[in-house]
Amino acid sequence: MDETWDAAAAGVLALPSGRLIRGRGLRKPLPPGVAPQFGLYLLGRPPAPPPWESRWLRWPDFRLPTDRDLAAATLRELWDRSAVQRVEVACGGGRGRTGTALACLAVLDGVAPPDAIDYVRERYDRYAVETPWQRRYVRAFSPPG
Repeated sequence: MDETWDAAAAGVLALPSGRLIRGRGLRKPLPPGVAPQFGLYLLGRPPAPPPWESRWLRWPDFRLPTDRDLAAATLRELWDRSAVQRVEVACGGGRGRTGTALACLAVLDGVAPPDAIDYVRERYDRYAVETPWQRRYVRAFSPPG
């Protein structure tokens, strides 16, 4: 797993399985250190393409993904890649949409949906998952497939 993040790096969330995923806000400068190998960007419109492989998921600020089936499949892809790659998930501020996605990734990793928000708030950002509908989305999230 030498291709993953340093667990002590800023914004890196360790999942119960040991997988490491970086969350961040795109309005902040890119953190120092190694670059991601894959990124998932949760925005209302397409971002400028980064120099690494990435996906864009239409997810307006303070809302939910516009295509929930695509969101579930894309989060599953990010989780799968996190076993062997440095992956990140990011939105504008790095809290609401990013926190919601991280909580869904925790569910994919075996955390019970009712516990996933607390898991992310304790280990990533205490303000993660900002809105009532984002909280409901996490509680109802079920892995694709």
